[in-house]
Amino acid sequence: MSRPIPPRAPVDRSDPIDRSGLRARFWEKTAFDKLSDREWEALCDGCGKCCLNKLEDEDTGEVALTRVACRLLDDATCLCSQYPIRKQFVPDCISLTADSIGDHMYWLPQTCAYRLVYEGRPLFPWHPLISGDPETVHQAGVSVRGMTYSEYEIADEDWEEHIIEEPI
Repeated sequence: MSRPIPPRAPVDRSDPIDRSGLRARFWEKTAFDKLSDREWEALCDGCGKCCLNKLEDEDTGEVALTRVACRLLDDATCLCSQYPIRKQFVPDCISLTADSIGDHMYWLPQTCAYRLVYEGRPLFPWHPLISGDPETVHQAGVSVRGMTYSEYEIADEDWEEHIIEEPI
């Protein structure tokens, strides 16, 4: 006897990052150090790539992404599951700020809005601030949704086996 197939849950298109009521195209008109906290947070596209563990070549300084993610990354949403209190769980988690972004450019993803704005380049059409939809980053295939392993699942010495090209 076959069981009835339950209806599919609708995709939640509500934006977990509050982008409501922000100044139009604020990132094009305002210096990083003049952005409000909400504007700064709204620049995050929700791709999850910054939460991937990275390997740095000691000789060349080249940084490689792995599909091994921080233990706090929610693989379904590509957001930190404990963002407001993440430092309690991951003390070395980097808090990207207007003052520190220059120090972190070497590992920021190529598609990262913070990087793009810092470099004077436009946001991609799939960015939620442009599209108005937080799902477009996933639909465009630039997020890490569904492709990560928790750092608890993979031994540190095996991370090299999980090096990936950045989804862009």
